[in-house]
Amino acid sequence: MSSSFSAKIQSKMELAKDMKEEDKLYRYNGVLYPVLMSPEENLKAMERLEARADDVMLVAYPKCGFNWMVAVLRKIIAQATGEKAESKFPPLMEFFGTEMLQVIHQAPSPRFLGTHMHPDNIPESFTAKKTKMLVIFRNPKDTVVSFYHFSNKNPVLPTAKSWDCFFSEFMSGKVPWGSYFDHALGWERRMDDPNVMIVTFEELKQDLSKGVRRVSEFFGFSLSDAQVQTIAEESTFNAMKESSKASHGQMGNVFFRKGEVGDWKNHFTLAQSQEMDTAFKKHLAGTTLGAKLKYDLYCK
Repeated sequence: MSSSFSAKIQSKMELAKDMKEEDKLYRYNGVLYPVLMSPEENLKAMERLEARADDVMLVAYPKCGFNWMVAVLRKIIAQATGEKAESKFPPLMEFFGTEMLQVIHQAPSPRFLGTHMHPDNIPESFTAKKTKMLVIFRNPKDTVVSFYHFSNKNPVLPTAKSWDCFFSEFMSGKVPWGSYFDHALGWERRMDDPNVMIVTFEELKQDLSKGVRRVSEFFGFSLSDAQVQTIAEESTFNAMKESSKASHGQMGNVFFRKGEVGDWKNHFTLAQSQEMDTAFKKHLAGTTLGAKLKYDLYCK
């Protein structure tokens, strides 16, 4: 599954080189998506995906640490079940066409699935089956910087005209997968759901062993202290970036850039910083998720 999917991504990258920038995104239910990776037929097919109670589901807004956690979860599943993960990284559900859905439908449990979709757009069967979902969030200032660099390195997305332009588009939600704050508010409404666990990128950077322990327990995987330690040591961002050459090929450097906390200070103007502060206060001040993001610590 992995090699054929990698080949498919590679061919889409080639196609992207001949596309006009303005043709790379389209709207589906009011949200922008990349034409090549998430065409309309994929999103329609995804709505029919039948969840299982024991699916391992990873959700994150783009550039909040999704690919990092993919690799961590693969290691947790492999250690807990003794089975080598079938593919090195799972495609996002919105990248699945009808043919991939067949493969997923027949895959043995536990299936590992991921998405960048807004919680309201995740197929309802995941809620109905009480599928556990791990949600990764990251402070918005570092998220927009990472998204900006990702867009400029990834040919299936439009190249940003400039940092200032991209920042404005991000703030108005005119980026692939929609508004960061809409996603955050969507998950804020589900903070009390016992089948949803929200972990921040910053928490994981600070204490990865603790994060691995919490995540494995949430999904019901039993790991020894030694296994937790091994996974954490193999899963530092730098270790992941290094091993991504094998798992992601030349896309490794696109998916794993710096993985730092605070890189926003190298990009933001004072006015942009104040604009983000105002938006955060308006949307997330006083919320449980807002407190969890420790905005004053990481974004001031």
